[in-house]
Amino acid sequence: MILQATVALPVLVAALLAATGRRLPRPAVDVTALATAAAVTALTALTLARAPHRPQVTWLGGWGPGTGVGIPLAADPLAAALACVAAALTLAALAFSWRYFTEIQAVFHALILLFLASMCAFVYTGDLFDAFVFFELMSVVAFALTGYRSEEPATVHGALNFGIVQSLGAYLTLAGIALVYGRTGQLGLAAIGRHLTGTGAHGRPGALITAAFVLICTGYLVKAAAVPFHFWLADAHAVAPTPVCVLFSGVMVELGVYGVARTYWAVFPGLVPLRAVAVLGAAAAILGAVMCVLQHHVKRLLAYSTISHAGLLLVGVAAGTPAALSGTAYYLAGHAGVKGALFLAAGALLNRYQTVDARDLRGRGRVMPVTGAVVLIGALCLAGLPPSGLFAGHSVTEHAVLERGWWWFTPLSIAAGAVTAGAVLRVWLVVWRGMPLRRDPGETGPPEAGAQEGEHEGPETPGILASLPWVMVAPAVALLAAGLAVGLLPGGPVADAAALFADRDAYAALVLDGHLTRPHAPPAEPWTPAGLAGSAVTLLLAVAVAAAGVRRAARTRPAAPAARAPLARAVGAATRRLHELHSGHVGDYAAWLTAGVAVLALLTTRF
Repeated sequence: MILQATVALPVLVAALLAATGRRLPRPAVDVTALATAAAVTALTALTLARAPHRPQVTWLGGWGPGTGVGIPLAADPLAAALACVAAALTLAALAFSWRYFTEIQAVFHALILLFLASMCAFVYTGDLFDAFVFFELMSVVAFALTGYRSEEPATVHGALNFGIVQSLGAYLTLAGIALVYGRTGQLGLAAIGRHLTGTGAHGRPGALITAAFVLICTGYLVKAAAVPFHFWLADAHAVAPTPVCVLFSGVMVELGVYGVARTYWAVFPGLVPLRAVAVLGAAAAILGAVMCVLQHHVKRLLAYSTISHAGLLLVGVAAGTPAALSGTAYYLAGHAGVKGALFLAAGALLNRYQTVDARDLRGRGRVMPVTGAVVLIGALCLAGLPPSGLFAGHSVTEHAVLERGWWWFTPLSIAAGAVTAGAVLRVWLVVWRGMPLRRDPGETGPPEAGAQEGEHEGPETPGILASLPWVMVAPAVALLAAGLAVGLLPGGPVADAAALFADRDAYAALVLDGHLTRPHAPPAEPWTPAGLAGSAVTLLLAVAVAAAGVRRAARTRPAAPAARAPLARAVGAATRRLHELHSGHVGDYAAWLTAGVAVLALLTTRF
């Protein structure tokens, strides 16, 4: 009953707000939405507390596994934890929105609650087709939220790019589901997994199984922003309202990673290799970090940081071991809290100064010390500051993948963490420690500091608050504290949850038989000398990246092209090429998606 209520409650309240919101006063709409999100958070937390001890499974309508048409909702500990993260982030986003938006319609709250319901349903469902339905519902609502300020052409452009790319990925996922159904006659994840048990015993599961895995995962990898499916993400984050970005970067992208992991472990373990996911994840970690450090628009910078960290999450999943999955779980939870806090800090800057271009904000953040502290600590957490969840995730995952011989993961994670954290640290140094730009007497708008076309953010609110109210500060502080505290979670339960998640037979027993397997995996150990050393190196490199960025920004006059060193000219040319690749044209993005599917299929095929 708890699982049904977790999904049904926000749907019912969303329908109520959509129908009656116009006639309700604004405080009533805010309180109703907040109370609903708080109730869902409590329900998911209760599910998380019960999941390790008793089966959390229900069949909708009472149609059990024997009927052949039943739809299960199942919550193992990792799924319950992810639903709890989604609900907590939604609660924080709604609390921030209360004073952030001076004018907002009830349909915004209704869409946020519908988004929450679709996220929880996607995490809990044990049916492949229903996972697609809830995933698409999530995409449709996200499309509407991205284009909420539809009066601005840039917003419509970003929303269309998001909607078209996501739709293409969804069609491919649906085609993959059709292939699986044609092979097994089943749509339940657990039933499909049992049906395919023993398939490919000789190492060749067949082209149909491989094709199904590639097609299904394409849609999830689009959502996870793996390279080259990532192009939509920065465009959507740049135009979506800031509270919506909290959900996009904090949990929606991570749900794409969860979709890949759940589908593989429940259906395809041992049938297909995960090297393609590892390659695309590593590419996302590198490209996201490079694009991140090239940005001055804070929301785009954080969006590319999300691409980089989602890439590391995908590599952790692709390692294919419960130990690496433990590290990924730490990392995902820590990243959700930290990135949500950073986006809320960006929203505070946007509300106060009507811009999030770091060059326009030089030295203007001194009057916002709490927001500055959030940005500083958040940046350090991205570099793996102990005891954050990102530190624990780095440490546990690195130890696990080294046992597989993946020596390259350590320099990859250090480089990605250092560059993305250095980019955010550079923003903190410029905005909170830099000297304000001189402004002409009587000038009221944001100063122009050489921003490029398309990098300015339009105001999301018509009014500017004289000071930040506590309801806009507290959510960011709470999310950051949660992201820090994640690393203190005991390693034993996390490792057991990962072992249960990665056991196809245990998942089938939970869903089909109502039997809870209690694994006893070796506990995850984040506090190792190697983990602490990796954190220290990453932090030092992040400071170096930030200092270099500040020195480069302080140059008042760029050198003439002919006077530049060959290396500088090559870097400049590569930078321009990267910007050209992220053209904003949906046709280019569709072409890259096609190429990505080809690469994914080529690397997944067993030769």
